[in-house]
Amino acid sequence: MSNYKTVHTEVEVEVSLEDFATEDLIDELEDRGAMPADASENAKELIEKIWQKRRLGKDNYQAELDQLIYQVLGHVL
Repeated sequence: MSNYKTVHTEVEVEVSLEDFATEDLIDELEDRGAMPADASENAKELIEKIWQKRRLGKDNYQAELDQLIYQVLGHVL
């Protein structure tokens, strides 16, 4: 019989974000789905479509707006 056991626990550790590479922090945000909207090409495309429709006086941009809200906030209306 082994004297070792696997235990999972949670600890709180204070670290400086300067100790991490920027690329690693960006990867972590992407993995969490928490990248800011300005970092997302798809969000920029949606904003461009909404802007074009509004600029032309069209008011049928609700689908694009809903997609943008979901992409940025993760909430469905």
